[in-house]
Amino acid sequence: MAARTDLFQSPDYFMLDDLLTEEHKMIRESVRAYVKKEISPIIEDYAQRAEFPQQIVKQMGDLGCFGPTVPEQYGGGGLDYISYGLMMQELERGDSGVRSTASVQGSLVMFPIYAYGNEEQRNKYLPKLASGEWLGCFGLTEPDHGSNPAGMLTNIKDAGDHVILNGAKMWISNAPFAQVAVVWARNEQDEIRGVIVERGMEGFSTPTTHGKWSLRASATGELVFDNVKVPKENILPNVKGLKGPLGCLSKARYGIAWGALGAAMDCYDTALRYAKERVQFDRPIGGFQLQQKKLAEMITEITKAQLLVWRLGVLMNEGKATPQQISMAKRNSCEIATNIARDARQMLGGMGITGEYSIMRHMMNLESVITYEGTHDIHLLITGMDVTGLNAFK
Repeated sequence: MAARTDLFQSPDYFMLDDLLTEEHKMIRESVRAYVKKEISPIIEDYAQRAEFPQQIVKQMGDLGCFGPTVPEQYGGGGLDYISYGLMMQELERGDSGVRSTASVQGSLVMFPIYAYGNEEQRNKYLPKLASGEWLGCFGLTEPDHGSNPAGMLTNIKDAGDHVILNGAKMWISNAPFAQVAVVWARNEQDEIRGVIVERGMEGFSTPTTHGKWSLRASATGELVFDNVKVPKENILPNVKGLKGPLGCLSKARYGIAWGALGAAMDCYDTALRYAKERVQFDRPIGGFQLQQKKLAEMITEITKAQLLVWRLGVLMNEGKATPQQISMAKRNSCEIATNIARDARQMLGGMGITGEYSIMRHMMNLESVITYEGTHDIHLLITGMDVTGLNAFK
């Protein structure tokens, strides 16, 4: 398949670049240039073959996309949350699966080791994860417990200097290639604890999930634990209960709020360019009212979402952002992105379903993004509970 030329131009209708620092813009440009050079030319082919481009792990490590907010002493970037958001926006503009790889590594693997681990664990794992030498994954979702992680069955039992881990996790990004898994399990005191499981531990396997129509260029798998002996020094000492994994998910959902917006921008940019060039009834289709309505609504929703995630980034930097605010932003970005992808696909007619354009791939990917790390409905109920004070979950 011939490589597509990446002509992406980022929409900025309300001059939001004025709110960014020079460093923010430099970081965004470096990731955008990387996506144009290394991701766009290959990603369609990998998605068509349902293969994960393993070379991107080291590339993203070199670029600083893994754990950008983790302090530099552990190999991270020591950057702020707006920098992190812009990185995720640009990666997902290329492909949601590429951003998933980075989100999982930074927010779901490096963050808990940094925040809940001890100095020995930080020094052992974080530099290798930051550089991309190691890939990590995060085990929370189970075959029978998705939106309700409190029901988890995966468990650890005390056995002297180690624990015995049993259970299974599924829908785990990065699992087939990960060297390290941060796994959440219930102990004999009925507390949820985080444990670091390493590739090669006996009884630990990571079967690949096949047959996906979404995130086809991303590696998804299961984590299966059959009497796995895990040394006690691999237990994360500084957190107990569901607040451990939920704290990680807040960081990852924040990245998704920016990321899904990147996919929306790519679909809009593609549709806009096509509408100016595609002639029907003797003029470009962009001159017809119905097409202008679609484009005007797309850029309006993108602009609103840009303002929302920027403000959320400021709140994150100030330590004021709530999980409920993050839920609203994640849900909003996913909703506008899926709607924009669908409208953009229609504007391209039959060409919209081909791999010559990125839209159909984004459209399929976003069906996963709107579901994972809190489904669309669950995020709605999180907001509902926050504004009413009444719990609709139970």
